[in-house]
Amino acid sequence: MAPSSTDPPRVRLARLPTPLHPLDNLSARIGGPRIWIKRDDLTEGPAGGNKLRKLEFSMGQALAEGADVVLTAGAAQSNHCRQTAFAAARLGLRCHLALRGSPPSGAPDGNLLLDELLGAAVTWVDDDAFDDLPAVFAEVGEPYRAGGRTPFCIPVGASDEIGAWGYVEAAGELAGDLDRLGIRAGHVVAAVGSAGTHAGLRIGAARYGLDAAVVGISVSRSTPELDERIDDLADRWRRRYRQPADIDGDGSEVLDGHVGPGYGLAGPEVHDTIRRVARLEGIVLDPVYTGKAFHALLREIAAGRFGGPGGGDGAGDVVFLHTGGIYGIFPHREQLTAPG
Repeated sequence: MAPSSTDPPRVRLARLPTPLHPLDNLSARIGGPRIWIKRDDLTEGPAGGNKLRKLEFSMGQALAEGADVVLTAGAAQSNHCRQTAFAAARLGLRCHLALRGSPPSGAPDGNLLLDELLGAAVTWVDDDAFDDLPAVFAEVGEPYRAGGRTPFCIPVGASDEIGAWGYVEAAGELAGDLDRLGIRAGHVVAAVGSAGTHAGLRIGAARYGLDAAVVGISVSRSTPELDERIDDLADRWRRRYRQPADIDGDGSEVLDGHVGPGYGLAGPEVHDTIRRVARLEGIVLDPVYTGKAFHALLREIAAGRFGGPGGGDGAGDVVFLHTGGIYGIFPHREQLTAPG
């Protein structure tokens, strides 16, 4: 498709703006900078999470192209897939998910249960095949095309130049939040998985004058791999929409020393942090993304980053982006209910 010089099509799915409020109980306990939390877990009831912002643009493009089926992919407990199933149901579209792995032996729970309730079709894909998603989408989409329907493919996490718009615009929303509340935030911290949220925030920070470094906490990949993905996303966004995406030298970075035992896995220290935040602030994090990233934030503050007790750079308050994922706690229920 030829690049566009205008903003992309969009359908309103999320309840925006999301709240921004301080974690004063926790901030007082750790003695570091004041931490604020941007509640993107509240973008919409059962579909809450960061992907819904991206899907406003992905679904907008799908409708603009006349699609009546959306195809996407993710892990078995993918938050993105659950939010895509919600968005498709809201818009009257068919949804088909390609999920990595094999079906559960018992009744589905967490996001899988919601995928089913929302009417999504599911194809299970083994690891080798999942590495070639274009081929997976071609195979899953063929029966729809043969039946005269029009599929639209959304990548994992809606992390392409279309979905990146969700957090380009979120950066503008956050800049307005900070200005309205009189906050000088030095850093915005968020989990990084497929990199679309991080790339969008960095593009949007330059576009809307959000004067804060965007710090990503990797939950799966190495920093060099993520840096390459972020640069590629920004370049594709720039070329498609013919708008500037100035992210070089913006002070942002991705930290990859907090992945732990692997993607989707969390050690007891992360479960402890999830319990701690819930009991001090009444906010529930998840073990895959936000719990791991928030635990990393606390570790970095303790080590002196972000103006922590060990020294740090004293660059103002910290905003943590809560990207949702509450249904991911259920597969970890045994660890989370252990004494602690």
